[in-house]
Amino acid sequence: MDLRNWINKSLPNVIDSLEDSLNKNYGANTTEELNLATRSAVYDVLDELLATLFPGLQTYRPIPKNEMNLFIGDRLRSATLKLGKQVEQAIKYRCAQERCDDCDCEKSALETTIYVISSLPDLHKTLVSDVQAAYDGDPAAKSVDEIIMSYPCVEAIATYRIAHLLYEKSVAIIPRIMTERAHSRTGIDIHPGAQIGPGFFIDHGTGVVIGETAVIGKNVRLYQGVTLGALSFPKDKDGKLIKNLRRHPKIEDNVIIYSEATILGNITVGANSVIGGNVFVSNDVPPNSKIYNRQPSPLNDGGLGI
Repeated sequence: MDLRNWINKSLPNVIDSLEDSLNKNYGANTTEELNLATRSAVYDVLDELLATLFPGLQTYRPIPKNEMNLFIGDRLRSATLKLGKQVEQAIKYRCAQERCDDCDCEKSALETTIYVISSLPDLHKTLVSDVQAAYDGDPAAKSVDEIIMSYPCVEAIATYRIAHLLYEKSVAIIPRIMTERAHSRTGIDIHPGAQIGPGFFIDHGTGVVIGETAVIGKNVRLYQGVTLGALSFPKDKDGKLIKNLRRHPKIEDNVIIYSEATILGNITVGANSVIGGNVFVSNDVPPNSKIYNRQPSPLNDGGLGI
């Protein structure tokens, strides 16, 4: 039997079996059920928003200064219309999941979309403080333009800040699609539910994880491999995880956390503290603390070279 014969004779059975499994379980985005924007559609909106926040630096071509208003206007009009439709679909999905009968999904979508787009000027000011923190905190940085165009933390933090606006309004799925793209592209995993103040800098970035209920104050700096995670997951009487509880650390203002440090649980790291590399922390840290592992001692091998 050649491949063409197999396709004609046997492939229909595979197709029917796969369709049956999808209908009985999950894994398909159908117009009758999920009816959500695809990942590529969400990425398209995200790219347009990033382009308006850093015109000519994050995406698209360099912009003539006398065309700036036109460029921003075109991108925002397009992004606003697309986002409005996606948000409405996501809100309808959430209402169906929660079996809500009296929600005005169209009104909620309109209010949410206006809130997100109207927040962009303030969001940009916060991003400026993030970029400045990167420039001030990295001796290798030659200019803020270099940081915006090349540092992975800028894409990850900017994406997080956009997604967080949607998360605040309980928009389903879209915020995670946004931040998980940044995660896959930069290695920086920031949950859109985290609360992060201005002047935030992640140096190098690879392997950083910031959980959903983490709270980070102003002027905080993290290095690669830092985890702000949960220590344990409480369960109900049926053994299912209890969600929506605070389970991640609070990092107060002006804290520095060096590479591969792991900070777990509903604890507080006090302001102006320094957490050294490879430290494991699961208890509160008072303000103005320095937490380091003991320095390794030189090995005295008696000159044997062992």
